[in-house]
Amino acid sequence: MGDFFQNGVIATMHNLSQRPTEDLEADLMRYRKKRPIGLLLPSLFSELEGDALPRIIEELSKVQYLDEIVIGLDQADERQYEFAREFFAKLNQPHSILWNDGPRLQEVWGELAELQLSPREPGKGRNVWGCYGYLLAQGRAKAIALHDCDIVDYNRSLLARLVYPIVHPNFNYKFAKGYYYRAHSGKLNGRVCRLLVTPLIRALQKVFGHHEFLEYLDSFRYALAGEFAMHSDVVKDIRIPSDWGLEIGILSEVQRSYSYGRICQVDIADSYEHKHQTVNPEDRSKGLNKMSIDISAAIFRKLATFGEVFTTETFRTIRATYLRIALDFVELYANDAALNGLQLDRHQEEKMVELFAHNLSVAASQFFDPPNTQHELPFMPSWNRVFSAAPEIGSKLVLAVERDNA
Repeated sequence: MGDFFQNGVIATMHNLSQRPTEDLEADLMRYRKKRPIGLLLPSLFSELEGDALPRIIEELSKVQYLDEIVIGLDQADERQYEFAREFFAKLNQPHSILWNDGPRLQEVWGELAELQLSPREPGKGRNVWGCYGYLLAQGRAKAIALHDCDIVDYNRSLLARLVYPIVHPNFNYKFAKGYYYRAHSGKLNGRVCRLLVTPLIRALQKVFGHHEFLEYLDSFRYALAGEFAMHSDVVKDIRIPSDWGLEIGILSEVQRSYSYGRICQVDIADSYEHKHQTVNPEDRSKGLNKMSIDISAAIFRKLATFGEVFTTETFRTIRATYLRIALDFVELYANDAALNGLQLDRHQEEKMVELFAHNLSVAASQFFDPPNTQHELPFMPSWNRVFSAAPEIGSKLVLAVERDNA
């Protein structure tokens, strides 16, 4: 795609020339000598039985510049863990599996729970948090990348482009966020980003005026992308959300600690397809319903930390403004899809906007009266805090994983 336009407050690394992956990898082989590279793969056991992860492992087995791969395995019993060990044995790099449901790691998490430092809610956020702690405790990887395990059309060029800005010796970036466009089988995808996040950010800018955080979020071409890379010292200090606000939460944590000159986004794929979340308007506990509520709440909480005051009237205005902007976006994307010969069901798009508008009200009610108010901690503690409170926990974590993997 011939696009070199820079917009917003962060740098954008484009794919201008379709540079061969082998070229990128040759550079990375040199750069890794000073900045060893680790990859984190948060995975459900069910993904080992799907179509995407076997292809990802096949592609990753060809990557020579990785110093280690850490797999966070959720929802696996002992038999499934043994299956996972055989499954990931195809990797040619040193790799470790964090069996999060195993007795050894449960004991480690239990020690942290006694200090009120252990995440309470299972999910991707807790999985990523644990893997980051293990990588930090090992102390080998100086650049750490993360991507999902359900990418159907995965190619190893995605990883090479993602880590390149972080390990290049002449670049000053501490954090790189991947981006791409979402279309598959002739259909335009990416509904939550297209129809919730961007219209909501624009609506909040209308309500609150120019705002540094909103301008920053609006600079990302795909704010919900689950692919990012960062220096290990960034990992130590960030607090990770435990819900669907993971991506927005990490972006807000990076912005809190680093200047915009240290943050970039990079075009990592011509197209991207992964598992789609279900839509059940009656069930707020899962799928796009919960995702939209958690993401909205994460943005509201962050704005509150800047001193923005929310009232019932404010939320009514935000909802009305969002609805108008989002419906305009439906028109925009319908035209864009038609020009490019892609399918887009306007009726379903507008129904999705209506669901998201309703969920803004749900997120607002949780903002005023959060569930389990006395225990509401949307972020897990930073590993700097954990290691300070329990200096021996890093070695216990490493030992537990090594014994599981032995």
